Amino acid sequence: MDISRRDFLFLAAALGVSATNPSFLEASSIERLDMQNLMYDGFTPKGNVTLLHMCDMHAHLKPLYWREPSTLVSAKALVGLPGFLSGEAFMKYYGLKKGSVDSYFDTYMDFSALANKFGKMGGASHIKTVVDAVRKERGEDKVLFLDSGDTWQGTAIGLKTKGEAIVKAQNLLGVDMMVGHWEFTYGKEQVLKLAGDKDNKGMLNAEFISQNISDEEWNELIYKPYSIRNQNGVKIGFLGQSFPYTKTANPTNVEGWSYGLRLEDMQKYVNELRSKCDVVVLLSHDGFNVDQEVAKRVKGIDIILSGHTHDPAPKPLKVGNTLIIISGSHGKYVSRLDLDVKGGKIVDYSYKLIPIASNIIPANPAMEKLIKDEYAPYESELLMPIGKTKTLLYKRDTFYSTFDRVIGDACMNKMGSDIVFTPGFRWGTTVLPGSDITADDVYDMTAITYPNVYTFEMGGEQFHKLLEDIADNVFNPDPIYQQGGDMSRLTGVTYDITIGNPYGKRITNLRVAGKPIDAKKAYLMSAWGGNVQKAGKNLREDKIAPVYDITIDYIKRQKIVSAPETSNVRVLDFKK
Repeated sequence: MDISRRDFLFLAAALGVSATNPSFLEASSIERLDMQNLMYDGFTPKGNVTLLHMCDMHAHLKPLYWREPSTLVSAKALVGLPGFLSGEAFMKYYGLKKGSVDSYFDTYMDFSALANKFGKMGGASHIKTVVDAVRKERGEDKVLFLDSGDTWQGTAIGLKTKGEAIVKAQNLLGVDMMVGHWEFTYGKEQVLKLAGDKDNKGMLNAEFISQNISDEEWNELIYKPYSIRNQNGVKIGFLGQSFPYTKTANPTNVEGWSYGLRLEDMQKYVNELRSKCDVVVLLSHDGFNVDQEVAKRVKGIDIILSGHTHDPAPKPLKVGNTLIIISGSHGKYVSRLDLDVKGGKIVDYSYKLIPIASNIIPANPAMEKLIKDEYAPYESELLMPIGKTKTLLYKRDTFYSTFDRVIGDACMNKMGSDIVFTPGFRWGTTVLPGSDITADDVYDMTAITYPNVYTFEMGGEQFHKLLEDIADNVFNPDPIYQQGGDMSRLTGVTYDITIGNPYGKRITNLRVAGKPIDAKKAYLMSAWGGNVQKAGKNLREDKIAPVYDITIDYIKRQKIVSAPETSNVRVLDFKK
């Protein structure tokens, strides 16, 4: 495919790379350059301020494959809304072309074929190239880089360095501000070491801001609630909102800290910033669906930079007078929002969700060195193949994923259990059919600080009620009460679900090993990734082990693994 000289120069300028740079020409074919042009097509720089944004990087310093969900099932009231769109519905809503770079990054459609065509996604060294290019184009005084959190956790390198390797990358990227969620899983002492607090600086160069984290005893804020920046003569107030349900969603070691949505406090701070600033921005980890409700209930927010639910949004969403942006996950994207601010208000803007196509965007050498140095102590452990997969191994979906099935099979094989619970975390990775699996890939699915697999007994009636409780959280029609995550994945179980039914009547045809569940029978269950140690006496004390060790050992023994594409859950009132 031919590419014009004008388009070539435009691409080179956008990437901050000389059009005659031999290494760049060797690294990227003319076809790939044309694809890069398509990624940047339609964006016109404008105005006097630029906000760059990322969210939910989940500690991925290296490029990866990450498949978007094939279903995003929701309560009836939310069907068809941004945040609950996938596949063809997503492409239609945002006007994407089938087989394009954007369709590859934003949907599951033809994922394996497009992965072989376009290559890997993300990577901190490629993000830095884009960020540096924008700063060079606009000028340092016009640009701020914001991070909506879930940045330090989700990989082996994040876990083994307790987030420190990721903070080093954030510092080199030049992140200006952030909020958090999974960051708190490393415990209070480590979080304070990395992020500091309202009075003390940590290892992180960026400001950590949050209006909704306080000391339980004295009700004093742990972090500054907001930060005001003067960028190119424009005063911008950034209000921080960390994940409000952190202590519910994640067992943490931040005892004595309180979290919450705190909309009344948020309104108070927004009013305060409105009196001082031209533009008010909420830097949030509430989730795309929750932030749409926040925009309705809290007045005076100009922009919400959202995170948590991993949604890529190729276009901003306008709710009332508030513009909401969310920038995908796993380092796959950086959003660019150019603002034209005059007379103390935004009069125009230009927006682009930039796919970080790592086969196309050159790597920054300084970041490459940092990543290599951080991985060096663990390279032999993490990067050597441990087996292969016949089928596509992926994470995201509402009820089922193939990589979770492999983890469930591994736990069932080790523990001899009837049922395996795997949490519905949104973070994970994708391994293409026929590819090697590494220990690093397994950690990408399991890198938590409370990884042990527990095995206990639970009665059939209690199990059924537990599933109803989980479904009521995931499918609550009011987004404010959705506390995060997809449905727990189950191995050894099948069931039907009717989303629109009331609590207690959603789950039907529940079967274990193909037989209808017996309400009075005690089933042997294995689970990981939550407060499972409270479920009952661990009946496999002699086999207790981290889920990543169990899964790695299983894949080594199997040599080649596969998982069925068909879900074990049938949704009776959902149409794609």
